[in-house]
Amino acid sequence: MRNGYLPPLKLRTLIISLIRKSGQYSGVKKMKMQFRVFEEYTQALYQRYPDIRIEGENYLPIPIYRHIASFLSVFKLLVIGLIIIGRDPFPLFGMQAPGIWEWGQGNKIYACMMVFFFSNMIENQLMSTGAFEITLNDVPVWSKLESGHLPSMQQLVQILDNEMKMNVHMNTRPHHHS
Repeated sequence: MRNGYLPPLKLRTLIISLIRKSGQYSGVKKMKMQFRVFEEYTQALYQRYPDIRIEGENYLPIPIYRHIASFLSVFKLLVIGLIIIGRDPFPLFGMQAPGIWEWGQGNKIYACMMVFFFSNMIENQLMSTGAFEITLNDVPVWSKLESGHLPSMQQLVQILDNEMKMNVHMNTRPHHHS
């Protein structure tokens, strides 16, 4: 390697390894944070309510966000490919290449990394709903999507206690037959 030039095969190998590594860590890190909250709440609730069954699932974002994220994923790879092969796409649109493109051609590794990580950041933001929905016996009792925040553990316990008391009260009421 001389003057910052990497042969194409080594550059491709470096980019693929960066994609694999960052793909593992960027998605997993985000999932761990969301999962950790769910896990903490689950453990605390199991201690208080040993007979309760708790399930978790991922909520998909709205379709337009999924489509934009998919487009960005493909566009990112196209831009990285153009940077690697050194092909200037701007004359096709009758435009002169901007300075950042010229910089990217001189600094291919950094340019590819920037495109990749910046695009991944936007894709992750688009795909993250932050949903935290709580139901008891298929009845919704809390929605982060509606409230805009997670309940504190104290709030959650109070909500569940109230719901369980109401369910017990409803189940123990005598049934009147007409």
